[in-house]
Amino acid sequence: MLNSFKETLISLGLEPGLIEEISQQGKAKTLKAEELLISPGAAANAMPMVISGTLRIMREDEEGNEVFLYYLEGGDACAMSISCCLSNQTSQFKAIAESNSELWMVPMALVDTWMAKYGSFRKFVIDSYQNRFDELMQTIDSIAFMNMDERLMKFLLDKKQSSGSFVIEKTHEQIAQELSTSRVVISRLLKKLEKEDKVELYRNRIEVL
Repeated sequence: MLNSFKETLISLGLEPGLIEEISQQGKAKTLKAEELLISPGAAANAMPMVISGTLRIMREDEEGNEVFLYYLEGGDACAMSISCCLSNQTSQFKAIAESNSELWMVPMALVDTWMAKYGSFRKFVIDSYQNRFDELMQTIDSIAFMNMDERLMKFLLDKKQSSGSFVIEKTHEQIAQELSTSRVVISRLLKKLEKEDKVELYRNRIEVL
């Protein structure tokens, strides 16, 4: 896993000295699909960088209702975990493995030091903030301005892009939870999309056409 991680860091344009420091100070972590990485209220002591697989970032209210925020894929880092640590706050989000994933956990205690020492790392963190902000704005726009059928189609296309597969292995109930609606609504809209030849429905999976 370490060699794969170093290749990921090289592709991001980080300095050799920084790559060695991150490799030595961080540690590998593997997650199985649907395994929880961090939950609301937990201390964010490390910044996860994705080597392979996908993380799903969710927001959860006090009643346990959830809304999908964005995905983290290979080479991505969670800017929200940096924000929580630097502001001395506990996590305000939930991170779950969308698929079997390999991560490199970077100690938060060294983030400030590396940002001051390495220009490439500072740019990487700023770019991570910007990318996550753009994705959050897209999520807000979809909730505020899109009908549920449009939100559902966007969700399926985003999932296809993040996984690299036309087949989405999720139940109607799981999709409903992520879109903060009911299973009945999702099932009805998926049937509508199937009649429009946009998807094909199978047991516990959906194929985007």
